[in-house]
Order: sequence, then C-alpha cells, then structure tokens
Amino acid sequence: MALTDIDETRDLPPPPSGPSVWTGREMMGRSDWIQHLDAATTDCLGRVTERFLSSGRDLAAMTRADMQDDRLEKLTASWNEELLHGRGFLLIRGMPVGVWPHEQVAAAYYGLGLLMGVPRSQNAKGHLLGHVRDLGLSTDDPRVRIYQTTERQTFHTDSCDVVGLLCLKTAKAGGESAIASSMAIYAEMYRRRPDLLAQLFHAFPTDRRGEIPPGKKAFFEIPVFNHHAGHLSAIYARRYIESSQKFEDARRLTSTEVEALDLLDELVNDPDIHLKMAFQPGDMQFLHNHTIFHDRLAYQDWPEPERKRHLLRLWLAIPGAPPLPEVYAERYGAVTVGDRGGIVVDGTQLTVPLEP
Repeated sequence: MALTDIDETRDLPPPPSGPSVWTGREMMGRSDWIQHLDAATTDCLGRVTERFLSSGRDLAAMTRADMQDDRLEKLTASWNEELLHGRGFLLIRGMPVGVWPHEQVAAAYYGLGLLMGVPRSQNAKGHLLGHVRDLGLSTDDPRVRIYQTTERQTFHTDSCDVVGLLCLKTAKAGGESAIASSMAIYAEMYRRRPDLLAQLFHAFPTDRRGEIPPGKKAFFEIPVFNHHAGHLSAIYARRYIESSQKFEDARRLTSTEVEALDLLDELVNDPDIHLKMAFQPGDMQFLHNHTIFHDRLAYQDWPEPERKRHLLRLWLAIPGAPPLPEVYAERYGAVTVGDRGGIVVDGTQLTVPLEP
C-alpha cells in the first residue's frame, strides 16, 4: 500500500514495536549502545590499512577486497544487524586518532564503511568521505549546508541508509550529538494526535539546497513517514521543508500540516525522548536514517585552525536494508537495496578527499 496522502486516521499503520522504539530517558540508564574496539581488532585494522597504503594506491581506489579480514567482517556484520534490526544506532570508541597518521585513520574508517556497505556521494562535489567542519560560511547562501557552519543543525535525516561519523577533534564548547527514535515519535503521535500524524503522510516539498539532479526541480516532494512492504520509515528536514516555500511552484503548506510538523518537533526536542552524546576523538557513531532523527548542537570552535572541530562522515547504502517506496527515488536517485542514496548532479566525480 502506497501511503502518500492519508486523510483518515483509520488508515494509519499501527505503531512499530521492538528495539527500534526507544527513548533517551531509557538509554541514559544503559551503556550497551557503546562498544569499544579491542586490541585484537585494532591490530587487524592496522594491518589491512598498512597493507593498502603500502600499495601506493589512492584511497578512492580502495575496495571491500582490500579490507578482507574475518574479524573485521564479522564485527561490521554485527554492526549492520544492530543498525537495521536493533536500536538503529551505535557509538564505537577506540579508533586510534592521534596515534595513527591521518591518512591511515581515514583509510581505516573508509575501509570499515566498505565492509558495511557502499559509500555514497554526500554533495555535488562527489565526496564519498565527507568532512564536517566549520568553513566560516553562512546558511543565508542557499548552497551552504549546515554541517559547514557552527550553527545547530536541528533534527533531520540524511539521504542514505546509514550515516557514520568519526570524531577527529572536538569543539572548544558545545557540538554534542543528539539522536531520537523516529519510531518512538511515530508511536507517541499515534497515541496523542493520530489526526496530525496522518498529515505527515502527505508529500511535503523539500528544498534541494542547489544540489539538483539532471531533469529535476529545485525541490522534491516526499512524506515524512512512509509505510512500504511492511516497513515504516521516516525522512525529515524541517528547515528545508520551510525553505522550499520560496519556490513559486512548490505547494503551500496547510495550517494543519504545520501543526503536525510542530508536534513532531516538540516531541523530538523533548529531553526525555532524545539522547545526547558528547564525542571524544576516536569515537564512531553510526545511525540508521530510516528509524533515527539526528541533530548537532551549536558550538564554539577553537580559533587555531589546527584545533578546530573536525569529523569524518560516511553515507552508506547497506545490503539487506529494508525496501523503500518509489517516492524515495526523488531524493535517493533509486530505491534499489544496496545501490541507493547520495547526491549526484551534472559533472559529479566521485572522490575520497583527505582534507575538507
């Protein structure tokens, strides 16, 4: 059933159940969502990356075969299982940032991504390895993405199955990560205001921020919640829904739709519902975009360029991920499992940059 324009609450899919439905209050009392790379795993990772780097090949040429190691393959398979069928998020500590050379850290992180899935382009420049760092830009420029500034991002999803971050350097103050279960928010809206939840199955115009695929408009249209082949998913960027209203041919939001978005935002910003975490250098966070909303709080950076907050980012298409409805192709390019997501425009050339 394609649910793109539900007007009656009786048509709403029932709330999901299981480990993907969680609250921040619950998770704050637990630590099983934090894992640590042990010495044996770090040794394996060191060996395979040293072997690759000694070949002299560019990081963009690395393949899954370059990372073949039984321990690493079993570990990343367990991560995917937790992401796709468990809580939907992981924090993994212990990448040897500051111990290994930067190139080896980048190779290790990118290589783990290759074991998990297929890296996807994160911007019009074709970056398969992204750099989250303040570039001194302003979001007044429609081409600027919030991750290139020190501003709070607000809760949203990215255009891929799984998003990963590796912390290289932390900010002087602030910059914590906040995540929330979109499945728990769905369940709470179903309980409180099913009439407003039904509004979120309408197709909302969403600004592409200047990253426009060939033959497409400057915005795309997709519901916040989608139900397809027995799977519930969420895709959301309130800031870009609102900025789409500058386009004359974008549909105007109704007052009831705005009320529905307001309730979603009220819930996701509830400290009992979301979970905050402060990264340390060497921390890796992985999130299942279809069941998790994420945010980054505003921060104050160091004045010295060499000390500035810096994270590496991966967008991954994951084999075995849930099927998505065809409407996702407007943003993901395709809905083929294992080969979807990312941003590709005219002239995009895929690259794995070591610096921002």
